[in-house]
Amino acid sequence: MAGSPEHEAQKRAIYERLSPRRRKFVDKIGYESWEPFAEPNDPIDIRTDEVKLTAHELVRSFLRSVPERRHDDAYAQGAFDLANGIINSADRYVGMMDFARWYLDFLREQGVLKD
Repeated sequence: MAGSPEHEAQKRAIYERLSPRRRKFVDKIGYESWEPFAEPNDPIDIRTDEVKLTAHELVRSFLRSVPERRHDDAYAQGAFDLANGIINSADRYVGMMDFARWYLDFLREQGVLKD
């Protein structure tokens, strides 16, 4: 239908009914580039980890597993940021996770933590 006489007539009719402010926007991008009948974008794919859990699901599970301690918003937000970063394979967060794992092992080697 795009490019057909009916399509162009409908496009022109919509353009004529636009407010001056909206028309100015269309003129700025160019009438030919403007497509009032554009299909909606696909939703963002939901990112999951290796076991198909989202960051929210991982954090919810983590918070349930941690012994009762004060879980304030900052604590939960930190867990969510790390989960989200790891799921997205962001080097910054993978580095944080690797360091935390290394530090735990280091504390065990030093005798500070016992299993």
